[in-house]
Amino acid sequence: MSAFFLLGLCLALGMLTTRLARPPVGLAQSLNWWVIQIALPALVLELIPRLHFNPDLWFLIASQWLVFFGALVLFHTLGSYLGWSRSRIGALVLVCGLGNTSFVGYPLLEALRGREGLALGVVADQLGCFMMLSLGGVLVAVLYGGASAHPREIARKVLLFPAFLALLVGIVAGQLGGWPDAINDTLHRIGLSLSPLALFSVGLRLRLSLHRHQWLPVFVGLGWKLAVIPALTLGLGMALGMHGLLLSIAVLQTAMAPMISAAILADQHGLEPDLANAILGSGILLSLLTVPLWNSVLP
Repeated sequence: MSAFFLLGLCLALGMLTTRLARPPVGLAQSLNWWVIQIALPALVLELIPRLHFNPDLWFLIASQWLVFFGALVLFHTLGSYLGWSRSRIGALVLVCGLGNTSFVGYPLLEALRGREGLALGVVADQLGCFMMLSLGGVLVAVLYGGASAHPREIARKVLLFPAFLALLVGIVAGQLGGWPDAINDTLHRIGLSLSPLALFSVGLRLRLSLHRHQWLPVFVGLGWKLAVIPALTLGLGMALGMHGLLLSIAVLQTAMAPMISAAILADQHGLEPDLANAILGSGILLSLLTVPLWNSVLP
């Protein structure tokens, strides 16, 4: 319960700070810089060396890729039909194609499915959702954010994304036996700053009242993330013979709220930040109801 309290408190503090205090101009952007450039790579460097890949777990990983690529196809097609801007389409692909499978997902999974379920959830998060953030997420941010579409420039931005570099280093460190205790403890402490600072930053920009033109993308985006893709994952998993705890964790991780880091990435690339943060904040709140509902119908 302490994790849920921390999530709600940091989000509320950000909202209260904007309304009752006078935060420095650019505070949210500065916090976002720390989250993306420092805290997220530190967390990846800590967690990746601990993972032990088992081929039987492929569905956990593939289901997260399905969330991302499904969102890309859906929102690009729908957005083109409705005349949405590339900025809006890119924001929806990022925040509704990448789930909060760690900072909201981990405490929810442990509460609903215990430590065994949490261990499976880490695989879906790190090798599934995070890989999509490091590769597909950055690619979408660059292309829909209006940056140069030259293949060499895109490859440079992806390959030099701090979390992707941390992923490569973490894999090597894992093969060599992991980090010494002192380094691991330092990475852990830095990584702990990600969730509170990211949620505080979201709260600074969160608006519970939306403009009329934002209602449809919020409804469609959260409908995909919290309802449609979990249902598709469940049906696909059953068709492929998946069952038991592995199937349940795959579905629950696809049903998690939008990813904090994805909303920050949208903000950094000018992909309709107000919409991205509105989807993120409302998605986190709604997921605290919808994820337990999904859990109640799973094996």
